[in-house]
Amino acid sequence: MTESVSVTRRDCLKTAAVAGAAMAVPTIIPASALGRGGATAPSERITMAGVGIGPRGEFVLGWMLPERDVRFVAICDVRKERREAVKGIIDKHNGDQDCAQFTDFRELLATRPDIDAFLIATGDRWHATLATMAMRAGKDVYSEKPSCMTIAEGRAVVETAKRHGRIYQTGTQRLSEAPFVAAIELARSGKLGKVHTARAHIAPWDAAEMSHAWLPAEAEPPKDVVDWDMWLGPCPWRPYNASYVKGGWRGHYDFHTSCIGEWGAHTFAQAQAGIDALDTSAVEYTYVKNATGDGMVATFASGVKMVLQLEGWKGSCGMKFEGTEGSVAVADGYAKPDVSSPSLLAEGEKLVAEYMEKTKRPMNHVRDFFDCIKTRRQTVANPSVMHHSMGTVHAANICMWLKRDMAYDPVREEFRNDAEANRLRTRAQRAPYII
Repeated sequence: MTESVSVTRRDCLKTAAVAGAAMAVPTIIPASALGRGGATAPSERITMAGVGIGPRGEFVLGWMLPERDVRFVAICDVRKERREAVKGIIDKHNGDQDCAQFTDFRELLATRPDIDAFLIATGDRWHATLATMAMRAGKDVYSEKPSCMTIAEGRAVVETAKRHGRIYQTGTQRLSEAPFVAAIELARSGKLGKVHTARAHIAPWDAAEMSHAWLPAEAEPPKDVVDWDMWLGPCPWRPYNASYVKGGWRGHYDFHTSCIGEWGAHTFAQAQAGIDALDTSAVEYTYVKNATGDGMVATFASGVKMVLQLEGWKGSCGMKFEGTEGSVAVADGYAKPDVSSPSLLAEGEKLVAEYMEKTKRPMNHVRDFFDCIKTRRQTVANPSVMHHSMGTVHAANICMWLKRDMAYDPVREEFRNDAEANRLRTRAQRAPYII
């Protein structure tokens, strides 16, 4: 039975008056939600997560956190110590305790659809695999270098980014630093005359030929402390040794890209930018009988030679361009490039300004990445730049490993008449970490 209700005209007027008063009360929206007061509106914010943030990753994180339109919300790491340390950094910056922690990257992808982009700063072995997994899931990627372990991995990154329309930046940050850009533009613009030689710094530690031996087996820690299987990822199974997870993986074939890849991942891209060869790799490699590759000459189809060089720099990751009318060199720590003529310094500064105006790129590598996420244009160190410069790195390594001169076809991405070298363009990957 329904109870009868009598509604008078006076009741209707009272109800209407209350409703009108409620509508008259303004809705209060925080200024930060509208992007006022220097804050970024949520709709314009780039939501990020970090993966494998060790010393290098923490350095890059320090560049990213101050950007007003970026917010880190999660950290994924196989080491509990690193997860908790990076969570503390992010929470302190954000002023809350909300940074989520993950051990398994796949779980992070499956449960956090709100994340737009990833900072990947693991050891070399994981870079291409994680980048490919993230881009397949619709995420943009900033990957530390060296960004691939093999020529095949580099090709996978290129094809995945293209197929899924993702933004990708490899961490060759000197392509976004004024002294280096000045040197590159001096070479490209003809101010040095016809450039015939580029010199690229390689790391002064380890060797080109790496160890295939295993470190002695030690008792594995609890999985929550170090997930050893996940640490190995796509690499062959090896017994646990604490030295690996503390950086001792360098110099081991399974995990590293050698002294050539360590800095060549930077300097080859820099050198190739100055000789307009970012869309290709060197075609000839001359073997040198030493441990590091110092003095190897990599020749491009244009005839320009790139010399791998250990000595002669006043800082790290140096490069030099030599032309018929002058030269320019720069490395970390140079306040300005070393030039053959003082007039080239002013020319270099002018060229940097013109480059920034023409390209609309900042002298800030992570900012270029974030700007490209918003505009969807290619980054300065996009997948193609990474792949072709790393192709030169890998070919130089293979030349050293097989101890003979090499001829490489950068279009077909194969060595000419050398089946043994061609087998080294890829490596077997361990399930389930196969891309």
